Amino acid sequence: MRKRSPEKRRGAAAPRAPAPRAPGYDDLLAIARLVESGSRFTEFRLRSGDIEVEVKRANGVAAPETLPPPPPKGGGEQLVTPAKAGAQTPLPDLPAGTHLIRAPMVGTFYRSSEPGAKPFVEPGRKVRPDTIVCIIEVMKLMNSVEAGVAGTVTHVFVENAAMVEAGQPLVAIRP
Repeated sequence: MRKRSPEKRRGAAAPRAPAPRAPGYDDLLAIARLVESGSRFTEFRLRSGDIEVEVKRANGVAAPETLPPPPPKGGGEQLVTPAKAGAQTPLPDLPAGTHLIRAPMVGTFYRSSEPGAKPFVEPGRKVRPDTIVCIIEVMKLMNSVEAGVAGTVTHVFVENAAMVEAGQPLVAIRP
């Protein structure tokens, strides 16, 4: 005698899919880490119940900026950070073609992975595009900032554990 599988029995209910559940904190944290680490994402949106999360990136990653040639009469560049209109941070004269890594977001700047550890980079150190130069902490999420170019670090502009604004210069690299 041949037995029928449960799906083929007459009158038997089909197995039910598990009921959808709202994502919890750990789910949202895992999604945020996935979006943060993936360079393929330029825009991400999640809606679940009353929770809505939207993340947008320019060109998928925060790219380093190439500085224009310095002005002919010298003098350091005066940078006005968008969050603090009127507050100026003087930069030293940097050679043409220097890559300036700027803070991709507001947060706390860390030069190393943990207190007491060696800094990720120091002036004079050679780096590759994927070399981590610092971490920016935002709401207990650690965001690694990569060099983006191969070259030699010439300056680190921020002290460890200092608050930084989006767009603030962090590190200069000579290609």
